Amino acid sequence: MPATLTIFTPAYNRAHLLPRLYESLCRQSCHDFCWLIIDDGSTDNTRELVQGWIAEQRLPIRYEYKPNGGMHTAHNLAYRLINTELNTCIDSDDYMPDDAVEKIIKCWKEHRGEGIAGIIGLDSDTNGKILGEAFSHPFGITPRGRCKLKGDKKLILRTDVVRKYPEYPVFEGEKYFGLGYLYMLIHFDWSFVTTNDVYCIVEYQNEGSSKNMLRQYLLNPNGFAELRILTLSHPDLSILDKMRLSIHYVSSCFLAKKIKGFLGRTPCPFYAAVALVPGYLLSLYIKHNANNK
Repeated sequence: MPATLTIFTPAYNRAHLLPRLYESLCRQSCHDFCWLIIDDGSTDNTRELVQGWIAEQRLPIRYEYKPNGGMHTAHNLAYRLINTELNTCIDSDDYMPDDAVEKIIKCWKEHRGEGIAGIIGLDSDTNGKILGEAFSHPFGITPRGRCKLKGDKKLILRTDVVRKYPEYPVFEGEKYFGLGYLYMLIHFDWSFVTTNDVYCIVEYQNEGSSKNMLRQYLLNPNGFAELRILTLSHPDLSILDKMRLSIHYVSSCFLAKKIKGFLGRTPCPFYAAVALVPGYLLSLYIKHNANNK
């Protein structure tokens, strides 16, 4: 009988961190899952490490190697390969509480339904502190397009829903694209079950993308411009949100050297026009500081 959940992990030169995640998966109180590892062009001993775990047969593991293209391209490949009802991404520097899979499966069996794309649970740090805010109404159903999440959350997605949406766009020479792009597209059309169960324990690495956002802005301007365009189409944005996002959008256009026609590419051209000068100044700030962080 096939598993209900695929846990997938993009990995790039993380052989020193993957054992912690592996052991946490082996300790799960429920084994209704498989582990898919997408090796994004690692040059360390990731392949040999994972092949050793496959030989141990402590849990079902699938290993796929691809040339390095960035986290979003690893997600694209994972979504093409996953054949279980549910999926979730656990990054190589994170791990799961021992009862996480059990709670995911129990929650889904109790609350699944038409129009529901999955579950939104919580992340914590290694000391047990919740990252961001807990939900005021656990086991509630989020209204479509109106779930404003503060802080990190862990999404468990229906695989058939994910496949209704386009893959993350890939821009030549860029290796970062915000993963929230897909989640936002889905939430425009679908609801989620919310829970205050912790599904993932997070430990950010100094070399990780979350710690180096200025450099990501500099190196991946086309992707960030595209992400701002999508976000600006959200129906519930405040004036302040539209202004802030427009400043970032204009900044990305300057960094990508695609300022010509920038007003025609955004759903909020008025705000983009007002943001022209602050967006330009932000692009200068990013250029000046990105390599010093």
